[in-house]
Amino acid sequence: MKRKLMSMLMASTMAASLLVGCGGQATDTNASGESGDTSVASDEQVTLTVLAGQSTTDAGIEDMIDAALAEKYPNITLEWECVGWDGEFHPKMQQYMQTGIPDIIIGKGQDVATYSSLGLLGEIDSTYTDRVIDAANENVTFDGKTYGLVYNALYQGVYYNRQMFEENGWEIPKNQEDLQAIIDDCNAKGITPFASHMVDTWSIGNVTMQFMMNDVFNNNPTWGDDFRAGKTSFSTDEAAQICYQYNKLIYDNTFPETFSLEQTDCDAKMVLGDAAMKVSGSWSIQNFLDIDENFDFGIFPFPNQTGDSKLIFEPNIAIMTSATTEHQDAVNCVLDLLTSDEELAVEIYDYTKTASMLKGISPTFTNPSQSDIDKYAAEDMVVDVNLGNNQLVWGGFQEENAADIAAWLLGDESFEDCLAASDARVDVSSSAAE
Repeated sequence: MKRKLMSMLMASTMAASLLVGCGGQATDTNASGESGDTSVASDEQVTLTVLAGQSTTDAGIEDMIDAALAEKYPNITLEWECVGWDGEFHPKMQQYMQTGIPDIIIGKGQDVATYSSLGLLGEIDSTYTDRVIDAANENVTFDGKTYGLVYNALYQGVYYNRQMFEENGWEIPKNQEDLQAIIDDCNAKGITPFASHMVDTWSIGNVTMQFMMNDVFNNNPTWGDDFRAGKTSFSTDEAAQICYQYNKLIYDNTFPETFSLEQTDCDAKMVLGDAAMKVSGSWSIQNFLDIDENFDFGIFPFPNQTGDSKLIFEPNIAIMTSATTEHQDAVNCVLDLLTSDEELAVEIYDYTKTASMLKGISPTFTNPSQSDIDKYAAEDMVVDVNLGNNQLVWGGFQEENAADIAAWLLGDESFEDCLAASDARVDVSSSAAE
């Protein structure tokens, strides 16, 4: 639903000659490579269109951005179209590719490879990307040009009820045998091992990529390229098949109503002690702490077959800009705001319960799982999931595979047919760049 959340603040009292500079630069390079003035006359009213593909944590941050923008750049208004990233964002982008894409696009880090390869995105000036930690720029930079500004990050793995683990003497599992021992003990004691909400096929797709990262890409970092080259497939690769089978391990050890249970209700059951673990990501933290601000939880990577799983790091909100925007100066002002306003950044991070990708800026919310994250990071046991997402794209591939996995779990499709369906999508498994 398209909505303009902030009305334009009048700038008529400002002198027409007064300039509002963005990012401390006098000039910038636009999409055509020409140098231009990055300042916007303060009485020049500009409306920028924004398509925001939002995760479940993100709804509401548009209000925060609008309020901060009205204060710093009152002559610029954002016209927001907020849609769910998992099901609506990519179809919307397909529509806009026919009519002209919005001035600003907000998606995920993995989207940058797809849309920059089509020539749709403008290069983002180093003034703004230099304010982002170097690691966050790596997977959105192609041929020396950066096309996305990664704003925050999510961690993914197995969230666990720390008190329940301590009371039952369960150690953090390092391999599948360790995990199975916990599952068996849970079942013996009447505890549901896993909280899950498989009614959301995006959740199935997400956890499957978690499994693929540690059992497949951990051993073959170019598995997706090999898949397209005909060197491997889901029907022939045992490791890939095991990753699909992990979904059944969860399905066999979760709530009977998992295919009708919404995420919020699922997270509530986790907090209330109805389950010991949940394979998820940082988007669950918001629900956990809203339900019980004192809930004590940790995180560990889902154990793989070789006992060397890494905690998964996912660049989340990625700001992209149109290669053909007519308002590059105003777009740069928005980028300046997002990368320089510490108060706004902390407000967004604390609200979404996510990690900062801006240098020198840290969230202030209490994250009980932070000690675990710090431990894995110190041990160099963290991996960027875009290694897999850039090779096996979400829209058109992972998302559709998840629907087949759901059909298999429900008995509507054989496991062999599920694997064959994934293989049949090989031609749409990569971005157009490939």
